[in-house]
Amino acid sequence: MSAYYFDSSALVKRYIQQTGTAWVRSLRSLSRGGTSDPIYLARITAVEVCSAVARRARAGGLPPARAAGALARFRKHLMGRYRVVEMTPGLVDSAMRLAEVHGLRAYDAVQLAAALEVNGSWAPTGFGGITLISADQDLNAAATAEGLVVDDPSLHP
Repeated sequence: MSAYYFDSSALVKRYIQQTGTAWVRSLRSLSRGGTSDPIYLARITAVEVCSAVARRARAGGLPPARAAGALARFRKHLMGRYRVVEMTPGLVDSAMRLAEVHGLRAYDAVQLAAALEVNGSWAPTGFGGITLISADQDLNAAATAEGLVVDDPSLHP
């Protein structure tokens, strides 16, 4: 069994056609029914995904009806398909440290802190660590430096 942690740059590919969408959707199909590979994400990812879809629609790159449909699917999936990591004081402290050490943007530091938290609880289960799925190169570099396995959906056209 594998476990994945998605940041928003990867998860938005599930809902909007981009390079890597087919690959992300193939991973997503693995976790239907709740008995296979879990997908984790930080609570803040919900805001980031909604923002990315809405911005694309406002810029004219996505028809409003498709944007509304994508956001409705995402909200439905958020209620049961994903395991959400909540913000805690410890997670914020970790994100602050990671932002300072790696020079990450604020939400990227939160994403990395959440992924490391999940990895820390997942690794001892005997299934190994998680894989961070992200299309953000700065986040991927910092995650690799922190010892996480990383995969970029943009490398899977």
